[in-house]
Amino acid sequence: MEVFSEYRGQIFEAFWTTIRLAVFSAIGALILGAALAAMRLAPVPMLNWVGTAYVNVVRNTPLTLIILFCSFGLAQTLGITLVDPKSMTSIDDSNFRLAMLGLTVYTASFVCETVRSGVNTVPLGQAEAARSLGFTFGQNLRIVLLPQAFRAVLIPLGSVLIALTKNTTIASAIGVAEAALLMKEMIENTAALLAVGTIFAVGFIVLTLPLGLL
Repeated sequence: MEVFSEYRGQIFEAFWTTIRLAVFSAIGALILGAALAAMRLAPVPMLNWVGTAYVNVVRNTPLTLIILFCSFGLAQTLGITLVDPKSMTSIDDSNFRLAMLGLTVYTASFVCETVRSGVNTVPLGQAEAARSLGFTFGQNLRIVLLPQAFRAVLIPLGSVLIALTKNTTIASAIGVAEAALLMKEMIENTAALLAVGTIFAVGFIVLTLPLGLL
């Protein structure tokens, strides 16, 4: 198609930004989500309360609002940009990292609940046996519970990561040069709505389908 040929370089670059945003956010969300799940399972009431409050608040807050808060609240109001202000690409880098932070914080709440549900599938006797052997809560979680929990929730976690990949389109709200922002610009410049929509739909299918199959 003529539209694809004209914008081919920009399309590949935009999807590369989308891939980087999804991968880095997924890594952060898995780490933070596992930590939150540990807090919700810990025999410490304060940790339980903090983990539960985090999940209930973040999971029920629109992702767009979280992304905008990262941009306007952290960057513009508090001056937290996560980059060197002297860098030539400081604005673009700041937008990318703030979007990554927002996606990580949001997705971690879903990862937490997914992992926690996986832990609940592990027979109670295994945790009790670990305690009888003298395992601490941390050892019990790390050696006995989490390995089995992650194996049990691979498919739900895959769905969470697929949703994360599609949610990266929200990053265009703060000017991150990913696929959705380029799609908007292409539609405005060419008015070829069907052709542009098809290109980007296929692009996201190519990104998410292998993850679903895996």
